Amino acid sequence: MPVHLREFGPAAVLAEVDDAAAALALATWARSRGVAADEVVPAARTVLFDGVRDRRALDALIEAWSPGEAAAPGGLVELPVTYDGPDLEFVAGAWGVDVAEVVRRHGAVEYVASFCGFAPGFAYLAGLPADLAVPRLESPRAQVPAGSVALAGTWCGVYPSGSPGGWRLLGRTDARLWDPAADPPALLAPGTRVRFRDAS
Repeated sequence: MPVHLREFGPAAVLAEVDDAAAALALATWARSRGVAADEVVPAARTVLFDGVRDRRALDALIEAWSPGEAAAPGGLVELPVTYDGPDLEFVAGAWGVDVAEVVRRHGAVEYVASFCGFAPGFAYLAGLPADLAVPRLESPRAQVPAGSVALAGTWCGVYPSGSPGGWRLLGRTDARLWDPAADPPALLAPGTRVRFRDAS
């Protein structure tokens, strides 16, 4: 679909696109072209341009973007994981394999941080094949420990802090996902490539 633009408040524009990959590509491309906006925030099927100073210039810029153009690869972050999560056996059953094969398959994928949400530093990591999608829990856990590595649908994520959550837990990492003093504060900012390594 073409990009559909909607005003979103007094100085913001919401661009609607096909999917998370298109949103990341548009956001990355717009930043690389020096878009005149204070913030560019990709999501699952939208990009928010906030603090827009010249709507006509933004419209012209977005019109020049070619949908289908992939985002340029970002930096690579490797996360060591202790695979001891309470949902490993469930995922193994859903995939029709043993736990060792779950660990191998999970670590074989190179994920890309499509966007951040839910909690500061929580990145929605795309890349898991559709045939490995797993359902969320029917009822979320009241508390998921910080550093938990999890799956839901075809998304992978790492909980940056303790919080409720309904994703399937595979294991845990000691990596610090959110540091307000860092630049950027999110370790897995949109566009970052991510690989998981068995730490055992």
